[in-house]
Amino acid sequence: MKKLWPALLAVVFAACQKKEYNADLLVKNATVYTVDSNFTTAEAFVVNGGKIVAVGKADSLEKIYMARQVLDAAGKAIYPGFIDAHTHFYRYGLSLQEVALAGTSSWESILDSVQNYAKRNEEGWIVGRGWDQNDWAVKQFPNKIQLDSLFPVRPVVLSRVDGHAAIANQAALNIAGIKPGQKIEGGEIETINGKLTGILVDNAVGLVTHKMPEATDQVTQAALLNAQKNCFAVGLTTVDDCGLDYPMINTIAEMQHKGSLKMRMYVMLSDNEENINYLFNRGIYKTPGLNVRAFKVYADGALGSRGACMLHDYSDQKGWKGFLLSSQKHFEEIAQRLAGKGFQMCTHAIGDSANRTILKIYANALKGKNDRRWRIEHAQVIAPEDMHYFGDNNIIPSVQPTHATSDMFWAAQRLGNERLKTAYAYKQLLQQNGWLPLGTDFPVENINPLYTFYAAVERKDMKGLPARGFQTENALKRIEALRGMTIWAARSNFEEKEKGSIEPGKYADFVILEQDIMKAKGGDLPKIKVLKTYINGEKVYEKK
Repeated sequence: MKKLWPALLAVVFAACQKKEYNADLLVKNATVYTVDSNFTTAEAFVVNGGKIVAVGKADSLEKIYMARQVLDAAGKAIYPGFIDAHTHFYRYGLSLQEVALAGTSSWESILDSVQNYAKRNEEGWIVGRGWDQNDWAVKQFPNKIQLDSLFPVRPVVLSRVDGHAAIANQAALNIAGIKPGQKIEGGEIETINGKLTGILVDNAVGLVTHKMPEATDQVTQAALLNAQKNCFAVGLTTVDDCGLDYPMINTIAEMQHKGSLKMRMYVMLSDNEENINYLFNRGIYKTPGLNVRAFKVYADGALGSRGACMLHDYSDQKGWKGFLLSSQKHFEEIAQRLAGKGFQMCTHAIGDSANRTILKIYANALKGKNDRRWRIEHAQVIAPEDMHYFGDNNIIPSVQPTHATSDMFWAAQRLGNERLKTAYAYKQLLQQNGWLPLGTDFPVENINPLYTFYAAVERKDMKGLPARGFQTENALKRIEALRGMTIWAARSNFEEKEKGSIEPGKYADFVILEQDIMKAKGGDLPKIKVLKTYINGEKVYEKK
């Protein structure tokens, strides 16, 4: 018997040697929404080297692959990692270190928040963001008088929720050298009875913010990591950061290289000469985690602060149409320069006049059908006769469904009922090219992509209002909304061959939800939580 032991051990050793791992992860017992061209579902998939290598049935895959790790999804639904096609990711991260003003119900509550912040942070500028006068009982811009009384020396600047208006105290205005009656192209410095009210709109905001000290490396890195943490918790694996300056590219790239920043980023550089020279000289910057090939251009302001450029007067302010933030000549010149160099142009346009101006400029540069994927960011109010420009020139409307449900209670006051019919018209815009990227514009809206999904398909706010939905003729089907948050968003970034669906050869970015958003009741959609988020097959978030 003793002589048999070596032989038996040799057999066992040989058997173990045959079980060599050929995959890192097997995910099984799931409802996998692949979001491929046929929108097929599967029950399992295999990951190796950070990419999907096979999709299908578990029993078939287990015959071919031996994975180091097996994830039993317990019947839960799995989706491609969510992609937000329009964010201010870095700006959101900074806001987490500032005065939080979102959801405040009055100017008095804002003053309370600012005072509490000042007690905890005794030095430097006081910066906050998130107030919206449309949420107050008195729906008017505030005045800086009380800010001046509370903070006579310490500079304070508080941005409106959309970032297109702010209120600054006199200390901040003095640093910026702003005087009563001063004018600025593409902006407004509010002066009433010869006195500054502190309200600055669009380009005027920059007069103050450009005087603020630059963020330290420590603050910048903390902002990116804090933003990443919160975004992973809601299932985001790629964000489009709209409007950064070129020095941020090195910061992001270094953090990704070191492994601390795992979020994939599609970065649009702001429209200024320094950024243009940087990318023109360097060319497209592309790594697995970072893609820089686009410029963010700003046509007009926001509807809430009446900075959106309209063809006709605002319904609630006669004699006022808003304004463009730069001359039409500037937009024409930048379009021709970007077209000549092959870069993507992504232009913020809210009002119907701004949209018409940019659509015509795009059409002149693109000259019909093309695959340049130039984008109109927001495409919020479109004159009916201008809708055809999108399809005729393959111009991509990049929209944010929660804007519709945030604005719907006061948008008719700004626009009137007739213009409202082709505002937030996502179904009509989808029909132009057959695809539509979706985003949030956070921190203007909440970061949660499931709120985007809910707003797109139900057209209701978080309270379930209005009961029948807002202009439901422009609601999206669930399959369209999911594509908008995954494969269509990837396509808008020229990344549909590497992400946006669960298919062999693509990055293993995926999310597991506690309920199936393709089957859950409409009212339950915004309540659904993310269980796990994966990037490159690595778990980056798990619900506690």
